Amino acid sequence: VLWFLASYGPGNNFKDAESIVKSNNTELAANELDNKIAAHKLEHSYIGIIGKTIEPVIRPLGYDWKIGIGLVASFAAREVFVGTLATIYSVGSAVEDEDDNTIKKRMAAEVHSNGEKVFTLASGISLLLFYAFAMQCMSTLAIVKRETNSWKWPIIQLVSMSTIAYIFAFIAFQFLK
Repeated sequence: VLWFLASYGPGNNFKDAESIVKSNNTELAANELDNKIAAHKLEHSYIGIIGKTIEPVIRPLGYDWKIGIGLVASFAAREVFVGTLATIYSVGSAVEDEDDNTIKKRMAAEVHSNGEKVFTLASGISLLLFYAFAMQCMSTLAIVKRETNSWKWPIIQLVSMSTIAYIFAFIAFQFLK
């Protein structure tokens, strides 16, 4: 599902990605151009649209839209976050020199629009604290709903624990950045 959402998208920004990128980057080498096209497609794919939509909410925590996609996907299970980021950072990767094109190196090179690195100590601690406090598990909410025979407690848990997680992640990021 993640691959599909990252590989397809609506509108001309996705469909005409190659001509859009080529018109703005005429001096790039072929492999650099392919990577720019893949990045443009990812940003305008269905999953990119989801990530861009929630980015203003998670930006104060030090996260970008790609991390936002991981947060949404990990609602199924927390461990899905790692696989989601691996999928996102490997979409469109041209493997010419595997040592220079690892997911770890691609993530380390990731920067916000203002030039600041995305993956820093502050954003890492923020993310750890978010996951420590967030009720980020659909199956747990389903069990609480079944046991209480009501949506009241699962919703209270989801909202309150997400709020606590957001506050602690926000404080940690702002303090450490």
